[in-house]
Amino acid sequence: MISREPTIERLATAKSLLLTPFGLDETHLARALNEIKAHKVDEADLYFQYTRSEGWSLEEGIVKTGSFSIDQGVGVRAVSGEKTAFAYSDDISEASLLDAARTVRTISSAAKSARVKTATQKIAAARSLYTAVDPISTLDSQTKVDLLGKVERLARAKDPRVAQVMAGLAAEYDVVLVARADGTLAADVRPLVRLSVTVIAEQKGRREVGSGGGGGRFGLAYFTDAQIQEYVDQAVHAALTNLDARPAPAGEMTVVLGSGWPGILLHEAIGHGLEGDFNRKGSSAFSGRIGQRVAAKGVTVLDDGTIADRRGSLNVDDEGNASQRNVLIEDGILKGYIQDSMNARLMGVAPTGNGRRESYAHIPMPRMTNTYMLGGDKAPEEIVKSIKKGLYATNFGGGQVDITSGKFVFSASEAYWVENGKVLYPVKGATIVGSGPECLKRVSMIGNDMKLDSGVGTCGKEGQSVPVGVGQPTLRIDGLTVGGTA
Repeated sequence: MISREPTIERLATAKSLLLTPFGLDETHLARALNEIKAHKVDEADLYFQYTRSEGWSLEEGIVKTGSFSIDQGVGVRAVSGEKTAFAYSDDISEASLLDAARTVRTISSAAKSARVKTATQKIAAARSLYTAVDPISTLDSQTKVDLLGKVERLARAKDPRVAQVMAGLAAEYDVVLVARADGTLAADVRPLVRLSVTVIAEQKGRREVGSGGGGGRFGLAYFTDAQIQEYVDQAVHAALTNLDARPAPAGEMTVVLGSGWPGILLHEAIGHGLEGDFNRKGSSAFSGRIGQRVAAKGVTVLDDGTIADRRGSLNVDDEGNASQRNVLIEDGILKGYIQDSMNARLMGVAPTGNGRRESYAHIPMPRMTNTYMLGGDKAPEEIVKSIKKGLYATNFGGGQVDITSGKFVFSASEAYWVENGKVLYPVKGATIVGSGPECLKRVSMIGNDMKLDSGVGTCGKEGQSVPVGVGQPTLRIDGLTVGGTA
């Protein structure tokens, strides 16, 4: 058997699902793009997408719901200056393509000449970060139901205080094809799976919640017995810990953030502020500060879409550009922003492989992939022992940030009170309040335990949601404000 290079194989898969069944080929795509280019535009593209999704959920010991859906369509975009015209349809046909093309080209005036040069076709450079597997077909339905039942049994066997278990299993097979006005063709086949576990523990009338889970771009066979047990242990541990939690003290204090998922604070408080659209418009606290110190020495922050099998990784972004490893802050100095094509052009820089959209029905914008801080040289135990009086937060729930000011508020879902270097007891109701730029400057110790999250992150921006990853080492930040319940 002769196998094809992965980029060519993905392109063939995309054509077989998104063009051939509808009587389309590259000549029809070129015709639609030429319709747009008959008017003067800076950029134009077609974005075809086929998505097959499946979900199962368990509650009260029963798999209560199962869902399956198929969605497909095409988005047509034209960009002139900083204006975007966009049309989309779930009808993939030559007539729909041409109609959408004629609609979006009105963003700009007609060109002086109606003759349009056909661009030479080229296949975009791409990475091979995950296999083109359809995860839905990697386990049969009964095995998926049994997997969720196993979560229920393991959680209840872990501790008699476990009163309720909820679990969800999701799988998605996503195929995209991008055709750009410059003749570029790009395709990606994106598997995505996630297993989530939520446990409610009860003791003396008090009920607390804990959660665990993970996933990535691979098949469902990833969820081995050992992996399921790890997620269950996380969820049960969190719930039982919170049963013993006391009200959190409030005030300005030293805060130590644990490794891994607490990087969500980095994502929200700093990452969004480094997206190109906010900085081009001057609405970010980091606008116009490239080359300046924005963080303490030792702080290096990356957005990296090239990590194999990760939830936030992409072979190509949703504009057909290969994903990249982008250094945003290096040793405390701001080095750059993450960019899609339009904002990169308007800011006079190159795209960074961060043009992302939720689906064919949405326009692309600069979005994070896997955002994390590199590790330092301190043992995490040493960092915790350095706290005279303060908070050690190992897990976070929800939060929000104001991009313009950089101010954020986050709630800690698992945290501990520490005095004289000793962890005394868990606390409940702690919220961390601060400013992203100021927070970075107050980092005083960086752990050697950098860890990425387990693969559960979803980022929302302007009504669009995309899968992302976060990560960081254990960090000590001095002088943060903690809002508590004590």
